[in-house]
Amino acid sequence: MTILAIESSCDETSAAVCVNGKIQSNVVATQLIHEQYGGVVPELASRVHQQRIVPVVERALHEANIQKNALTAVAFTRGPGLLGSLLVGTSFAKALALALDIPLIEVHHMQAHVLAHFIDEQTIPQFPFLCLTVSGGHTQIVLIRDHLDMEIIGQTQDDAVGEAFDKTAKLLNLPYPGGPLIDRYAQQGNPLAYPFPEVEMPGLDFSFSGIKTAFLYFLRDRMKANPDFIEQNLPDICASIQHTLIKILLTKLRRAARQTGIREIALAGGVSANSGLRASLADLGRQEGWNVYIPKFEYCTDNAAMIAMAAHFKYLKGEFTSQEVSPLPRW
Repeated sequence: MTILAIESSCDETSAAVCVNGKIQSNVVATQLIHEQYGGVVPELASRVHQQRIVPVVERALHEANIQKNALTAVAFTRGPGLLGSLLVGTSFAKALALALDIPLIEVHHMQAHVLAHFIDEQTIPQFPFLCLTVSGGHTQIVLIRDHLDMEIIGQTQDDAVGEAFDKTAKLLNLPYPGGPLIDRYAQQGNPLAYPFPEVEMPGLDFSFSGIKTAFLYFLRDRMKANPDFIEQNLPDICASIQHTLIKILLTKLRRAARQTGIREIALAGGVSANSGLRASLADLGRQEGWNVYIPKFEYCTDNAAMIAMAAHFKYLKGEFTSQEVSPLPRW
């Protein structure tokens, strides 16, 4: 069972090869063109995907020492994501599968983030487990009963936490992508220097739009008194906003664990690369008696290895798709 997987949901063009459930290669080409615009420009993203997808796939096959005619399936991200970017990956996967006369497998991007835990044998949780899935577009608590049996039991009702990180970074005049820079500066600051409000949502749901507004007003008021406030206090500001965002996430995750009685806890998605979140979850896990699972950094952000792993389990169940398939940006 040799699967070529393609990921093109946003601004990373990635291809991976999986042989019998083992990742043999994972090539990721990140688009730097968006830095000058302060965020991902969808049209530019799709154009760069078109330029890079062939060389990225060729490199993935070369690193895995696999010839195209040895493939038994082609997998791709169907959604969610940017429509133009998804179209590139979907079209390439369909064409290759058709040319080789092999099955085609569609993969849900967020489901793949969860299944990234099964790439490395050291990060495999036991079923059932809870997964806090956090990215630029999603914030979810997912109950996983089996590889392909997942239920969202809590999610954001407005902005995702990754978006909150990036937009607060933009207010601080940090270059894109700002989330990792907030994490870096936060390591040097006092997380209790500036308190920010936490929006309480019913049940296990989240809301992050209010904290962004509060952060905007906080900076506006402080800079009226001191125009150099950000420059003079950047580490403390970053540490404080990151502390608040992490606290919101982990408060709901702890509530979910206590309500379900599940002690197997996982973290996934691009924001799971945040060192503050990883450390705080590990600390909370020790306090609560959880078994905590966090993927390696290279499997946190968007990559085709996680798409390949999801496709592996779908292949085992014979879950293939047809050539009539089209992208679902809001899947």
